[in-house]
Amino acid sequence: MQDKAKAHIIQEIEEGSIAEEMGLTPGDELISINDTIIKDVFDYHYLIKDEVLSVIIKKPDGEEWELDIEKDYDEDLGIVFEEGLMDSYRSCRNKCIFCFIDQMPPGMRETLYFKDDDARLSFLQGNYITLTNISDEEIDRIIFYKLSPINISIHTTNEELRCKMLNNRFAGSSLSKMKKLKDAGITMNGQIVLCKGWNDKDELEKTTHDLSAFLPELQSVSIVPVGLTKYRDNLSVLEKFSKEDSREVIETIHRWQNIFLKHYNTRFIYGGDEWYINADLPIPDEDSYDGYPQIENGVGMLRSFINEFNDYYEELKGDDRRKDLSLATGVLATPYILDMVKRLNSKYPKINVNVYTIENNFFGKNITVAGLLTGQDIIEQLKGKKLGDTLLLPDVLLRHGENVLLDDLTLDDIERTLQTKISIVQSDGKSFIDSLLDI
Repeated sequence: MQDKAKAHIIQEIEEGSIAEEMGLTPGDELISINDTIIKDVFDYHYLIKDEVLSVIIKKPDGEEWELDIEKDYDEDLGIVFEEGLMDSYRSCRNKCIFCFIDQMPPGMRETLYFKDDDARLSFLQGNYITLTNISDEEIDRIIFYKLSPINISIHTTNEELRCKMLNNRFAGSSLSKMKKLKDAGITMNGQIVLCKGWNDKDELEKTTHDLSAFLPELQSVSIVPVGLTKYRDNLSVLEKFSKEDSREVIETIHRWQNIFLKHYNTRFIYGGDEWYINADLPIPDEDSYDGYPQIENGVGMLRSFINEFNDYYEELKGDDRRKDLSLATGVLATPYILDMVKRLNSKYPKINVNVYTIENNFFGKNITVAGLLTGQDIIEQLKGKKLGDTLLLPDVLLRHGENVLLDDLTLDDIERTLQTKISIVQSDGKSFIDSLLDI
């Protein structure tokens, strides 16, 4: 009998799925597949690949069903479980000097303080793991199940320095697990959070050189600046990168990109958009991002957005429709948004858009991305402003499927306080235009 604490309870059945066709319903419990008890999501995804399955399900009244299923190879059953990992989540054992969660104020909802370092979330959701919290047995399971890609927070290949930056005496030696993954053909992506005076300059040169040994299994590495909030009491002293610092980082990245492009036909390492904005340099063209392998890390996001805007903009004929709108975004994106609105006005002169820059008072003015804005900052800085008929807000403010911001204020709270309708804008150039034109 399966331990009830680890029971795999079905939360949702997808419409039109095999599970719906077999009569499964929320509340049912998955017991086994092909006589194998399921430990976690790794087992589940591996076992359901087969074309012929024997599945044991326990109904809420205790009755057990044995289902014989024939399906296409790799076809999903359409089951969503109450626990996404089908097991308990593993928290991070590190105390990284750059950890954003350690820089958050007290009093926020409990889930925001949870630090995950779980390889299963890397495979399922693209989260980055440090490899300090994963056993050799789990590495073997990843290899056995051929789970790819695995996203790894590298930061530095200097083992002594990595131990200091992660505040974990095992952090340096844990990188050896990358070699085992490479040798097994498991694809990986890497991330470097750059901290001034720690892993930049010569250390960045060493790390980049060392990581070349992991090509081609290590497909890409993003280099992003550390995010510094105003809540850093009793934490390691970290400095913000200056304009000159950012230009030096970009020069290093571009020099190495040329080397990798010549020898491996890939640029391999990519700088986050913030470097170029802080350095007051143009965002690279689309070809420089090799298909945007690190866009979820803020690498090439602006270039993709601008190009999508430009392509769609060229198709527009323009007209005399009237709109009175407002739009709020973070400091980082404001110049680009203003330029796009100005261009759109050349074709739609009667669409009035008031663009407002929201400074991040909640976390501190060093935080300039729109995704970390809070409801209280939006309300406080837009009170009494001309908001028009609708206030447009970027979707990065919200967690997927929710309408709550980081400070627990909801879109309804903002609408009610500012007495205006809110519309959420998706993060692509076409959706941005469509939102302004109300298409």
